[in-house]
Amino acid sequence: MIMNRREFVKGGACASLAIGMPPQRQEAEGHYQIGAYYFPNFHVDPRNEYIHGKGWTEWEILKRGEPKFPGHHQPKKPLLGMEDEADPNVFQKKIDLAAEAGIGHFIFDWYWYEDKPFLNRALEEGYLRASNQDRVKFCLMWANHDWYNLMPARRLELQRPIIYQGTYDAATFAKVTDYIISHYFKQPSYFRIDGSPYFSIYELKNLIERMGGIEIARTAFEQFREKVRAAGFPDVHLNAVAWGVDGLANLSDIFSSLGVRSVTSYTWIHHCKMTGFPVSDYADVLVQAEGYWRTAPSRFGVPYHTDVSMGWDPSPRSCQSDRYEQGTYPFTPILQGNTPQLFRTALAKAKAHMDSHSDIPKVLTINAWNEWTEGSYLEPESLYGMDYLNSIRSVFLS
Repeated sequence: MIMNRREFVKGGACASLAIGMPPQRQEAEGHYQIGAYYFPNFHVDPRNEYIHGKGWTEWEILKRGEPKFPGHHQPKKPLLGMEDEADPNVFQKKIDLAAEAGIGHFIFDWYWYEDKPFLNRALEEGYLRASNQDRVKFCLMWANHDWYNLMPARRLELQRPIIYQGTYDAATFAKVTDYIISHYFKQPSYFRIDGSPYFSIYELKNLIERMGGIEIARTAFEQFREKVRAAGFPDVHLNAVAWGVDGLANLSDIFSSLGVRSVTSYTWIHHCKMTGFPVSDYADVLVQAEGYWRTAPSRFGVPYHTDVSMGWDPSPRSCQSDRYEQGTYPFTPILQGNTPQLFRTALAKAKAHMDSHSDIPKVLTINAWNEWTEGSYLEPESLYGMDYLNSIRSVFLS
């Protein structure tokens, strides 16, 4: 399906926005809980401006994407335009599109550097001020990694420059958790599992090491849970991203000590191998993902939330004048063949997997709502329009 932006709007994809009456949808709450990761670097942030110049957002990187081989679809062209996500009117459209597709919550990538939040305006000024926020809930995935200069990255750089370091001691962890409890957990639209606010950590191993070890971390996490309970919640539903626990020994003991309740993945690329360069086949990676879903619960000892990735193409983050040769991120293979039809197949397989095991939570994470410069997005784009969102609707709401 190929359409331009005018056809997209005229064709009724945003008709509910135009007439002010959103179409009826089946409620998935209590059955399938579908969350999409949200990457908030498409609004102006002063610290980005300090590095890249006045008014800079990651849309500037997307605009400059170039094809790296014949048939490579770059640059990507969002049908809604390169809008300011910190505008609540803009975010209102995102919420309506997500809700009508069956997405129940956004999982915001959330950052804290230099003792304060970073890239938080999309959430605090966009989503939280949108008049329809009750249609799609939200929660946080704390992206506690170092922030590298990848805007863009040079192929021959042996080490990516670190702009902000994700170093967190126990005192900083206390500030972070105080902030999220007061600013987010208490919001009526915060996503909860069994009444407990869902909070995910991207690099748990890194956090433990930089806090000074498991005993210090255990105490800090228990204090965190005490504050959550004092705020009126049963507990916190602590989720670990699989990428961030690689190398940790005695996972079951660590998870028990810290109160980790579940594991999921941010993207298939973190646990599936891509063979071939410059492209790897989406169908091959899907087969690997299915195998991972089956083995993950026994590996981690806690429930694994099934995950589906829409795609992978970080080439816009590479310096466009450099040769695109395999190397360190973002010079990686690109997933090819990730059509809406095959994405729908992946969703159907994920649904069947959740349905076939009574002990598997029916919580699905999707990468991603808007990882535009990593080639994983559900938002409508010029090539396939609404087809990725319609795939979710057809599998889970039909």
